[in-house]
Amino acid sequence: MKLNIPNILTLLRLVMIPVFISLYYVPWKWSYLMAAGLFVLASLTDALDGYLARRLNQSTPFGAFLDPVVDKLMVATALVVLVADYDSMLITLAAVVMIGREIVISALREWMAEMGKRGIVAVSWLGKFKTAAQMVAITGLIAHFTHPVLTDISMGLLGVATFLTIWSMFSYIRAAWGDLTQHG
Repeated sequence: MKLNIPNILTLLRLVMIPVFISLYYVPWKWSYLMAAGLFVLASLTDALDGYLARRLNQSTPFGAFLDPVVDKLMVATALVVLVADYDSMLITLAAVVMIGREIVISALREWMAEMGKRGIVAVSWLGKFKTAAQMVAITGLIAHFTHPVLTDISMGLLGVATFLTIWSMFSYIRAAWGDLTQHG
């Protein structure tokens, strides 16, 4: 395993997960804002490590494997914490859809890769837009804004992210449908 800057950033994001949980649950006045800030930092390092891997020509099999795993772990962790804290059917439904979609698409990508057709389910603009809406919504909910309008905006963005999650999942499945339903 070669430790380069992109891989170090990915590993740093992995270490951030228990720190995020700790910050979220400590009974300090500023803990939610610190947890939200750490979530933003993790989101930014996710974008940065991919950019640096391409820019510095430092892509590795280890990084290609670990980066999406850590990204999904961080998002799933944040969603689970929010479900437990908010006790909201809407947040629970959004979390189930988002985590479920990641499981479905990961399995689909693995299966398509075995068939030599991984490119059919490559990340699309829709997936990137979904991720952006998801990160902003989750950050807002983590922060526990005292102003109800900001919470409403975060909930609205979570709804948008959930819709985009479903749309992108069906887009990926539709792209692979011919191979999925092929008799052989």
